[in-house]
Amino acid sequence: MNIEYFKIALRNLRARSLRSWLTILGIVIGIFLVVSLLSLSEGLRESVMRELRMMGGDMVMVFPGDASDMMTTMIGGMELKDRDIDAIKRARGVETVVEMPFEGSTVRHEQSTETSLIYGVDFERALPILRDDMGWDVTKGELPRPGRREIMVGALVPQDVFPNMRPGDTVTVRGRSFTVSGILRSLGNRQDDLAIALDLQDFREVTGRREGTPLAMARIEPGYDVSEVVKNIEESLAESAIRRADEEEASFSVMSSDTVTEMVDSIMGTIQLAVVAFASIAILVGGIGIMNTMYTSVKERTKEIGILKAVGAKRKDIISIFLFESGIIGIIGGIGGVFLGVLLAVSVETYFSEAHPVFYLEAHISIWLILFGLLFSFFVGCLSGFFPARQASKMQPVDSLRYE
Repeated sequence: MNIEYFKIALRNLRARSLRSWLTILGIVIGIFLVVSLLSLSEGLRESVMRELRMMGGDMVMVFPGDASDMMTTMIGGMELKDRDIDAIKRARGVETVVEMPFEGSTVRHEQSTETSLIYGVDFERALPILRDDMGWDVTKGELPRPGRREIMVGALVPQDVFPNMRPGDTVTVRGRSFTVSGILRSLGNRQDDLAIALDLQDFREVTGRREGTPLAMARIEPGYDVSEVVKNIEESLAESAIRRADEEEASFSVMSSDTVTEMVDSIMGTIQLAVVAFASIAILVGGIGIMNTMYTSVKERTKEIGILKAVGAKRKDIISIFLFESGIIGIIGGIGGVFLGVLLAVSVETYFSEAHPVFYLEAHISIWLILFGLLFSFFVGCLSGFFPARQASKMQPVDSLRYE
């Protein structure tokens, strides 16, 4: 009997094909937004979390300003001075402090001159930490050695900036020559993969900047608790009574890798919640469209309903027919929405991997997300069709047969 109801529902939808497809389009748009935005936001979350997981649990980040207003800190050019670095080093439980100042500079390789981001790293003290705690390694050549005027280039420099660059090549940075020691493997974001690393002393000489770094990473001594060292660093910075040029009290943010991970995870969770909320509005509109279509169908088929009830159809049979119709609209809309959502997510991922964005972005498409899109669209369709179906089932055969 259910097969017959399904055939009747399908025949009714075909008889009003234009109206049916317009109704389906409303569900397609809603599911399309849910699938595409959720897959991209989850992919962004995974990309960010993967980078954060590369930072070992024994590392602490220190930067000037308030953690709640990092954008202002970056735009304002606030930096940690030498006196700040010394205060961090004096904190109990700190083994090593890694500075990473950066700056845009003209770089020349063979006959090509380009502007690239260069940054300074203490090759003697910092490279072992970056290798062991953050997974730095080279794909070609070897890690640079201190005092040899060597540099290390990001994974995309030989591809997008200086094609065919190889280890052993000579590079000129602001009139000073350096040898490419190795090509760093991808760090997970395009900005870092397009940068060039110099020894900290060479960086200071090339740029003329004798001090200052927007970020410092402190490695914790074995046996110390991370939260305890974070507190020690904060106290050491406060006790040093550091003053800025405007004589205002300096502020600093000290965060462990776990704290940063939790903060980013919370932010991305909020973004995903907002994505679902906005996409749900589109699905709600689609559900209202289904309900309107089904109410109209009930009115148009009043005599048909009367005939069905006159030949013995029960209330549950009438409800089943209309639920089949609304469910078919929902599932077809879900299939279309999932297909378009996956297509957009993959297209965006392709663009971010082949074009020139600031960071990489992956589309996180799982079987559960696809099933969620299909089941949710079917549920919305059935729910939207239930009330019109119930109204149709309550019609009296005599009144329905007299209806014109």
